[in-house]
Amino acid sequence: MRNSSRSKVDPFIVMDVMEAARQAEDAGRHIIHMEVGQPSTGAPQAARQALSDALETDAMGYTVALGLPALRRRIAQHYGDWYNVDLNPERVVITPGSSGAFILSFTALFDSGDRVGIGAPGYPSYRQILHALGMQPVDIETAPENRLQPVAADLRGLDLAGLMVASPANPTGTMLDRTALATLMEAAQAEGASFISDEIYHGLEYEAKAVTALEISDEAYVINSFSKYFSMTGWRVGWMIVPEDHIRTVERIAQNMFICAPHASQVAALAAMECTTELEANLAVYARNRQLMLDGLPRAGFTKIAPPDGAFYVYADVSDLTTDSRALAAEILQQAGVAVTPGLDFDPQRGATTLRFSYARATSDIEEGLRRLEIFMRGRL
Repeated sequence: MRNSSRSKVDPFIVMDVMEAARQAEDAGRHIIHMEVGQPSTGAPQAARQALSDALETDAMGYTVALGLPALRRRIAQHYGDWYNVDLNPERVVITPGSSGAFILSFTALFDSGDRVGIGAPGYPSYRQILHALGMQPVDIETAPENRLQPVAADLRGLDLAGLMVASPANPTGTMLDRTALATLMEAAQAEGASFISDEIYHGLEYEAKAVTALEISDEAYVINSFSKYFSMTGWRVGWMIVPEDHIRTVERIAQNMFICAPHASQVAALAAMECTTELEANLAVYARNRQLMLDGLPRAGFTKIAPPDGAFYVYADVSDLTTDSRALAAEILQQAGVAVTPGLDFDPQRGATTLRFSYARATSDIEEGLRRLEIFMRGRL
């Protein structure tokens, strides 16, 4: 049987690294995981208890396509609590993770062949989903002096139908402040480009609060998830906020593509939103890990790093060490027993000279990983 041209997407290299790490663990080795952006903690205890209770009384059938009304109302309240934004719950769409939200937003906003700008380095699945949907991802090469985030001048002459921006960003952890975000949104509007704000790492900030695009304009799609701050990666539940005149459009697409997000996950997600004490304790661990990384990576020899304002990543320029980040990552895994992600996932042009380190694991793992990296680099240099 033939394959479609749209099926020819690149692999998600971090998943390949995870598989190599798994094979090493199956062979009896102890691997420190700095490759995957996944909290080491599980769903909050109250979320798990709420689902356990619900399973005794609820058949967990389909929900309506836009999600449980109670969860949509609670998310709208969340925007008031965190950002002082008065949000109509009808604009909230519950999705099968942020990945489901990407598919819905790209399908609702763009036609086949449309050009959609994404920052490089950036989350690789933006590019691959756009390609699989028949759209044209346009990499915007960001600059260190702009904190590896797109700026208004980058949009000129690109003929974009849309712009996708993440703050805090993956893989860099850098953020756009209110002025920078507003300027970028205004530039996108002037170019006729729809604006999509990926806010999946909101809540994971260390020195300043992240700004939601909804503080600036209702003319944007905002995407978030329960995977990161709420520590529910495998539950596959996220959300998006759309303008009021887009609700029915997105609802029709969601009905046909997904029917609904998993009912059980929505029940747990609703309870997770009340678990502030537990979730803030997780954030305190990430903050400690971040400081360990900022101190330990330069000591090991990784000196050129992006300033991680949020998320749980450090992105390092290793051009002084290699022109093949995939080979270097394999060498680190083999010799040091530390799994890290080559930058090729995030930046096809410059990723051969970058690595991403995740500090989402337990602090003891981060300490041991840094110790191993320092020993490895001493032997290599």
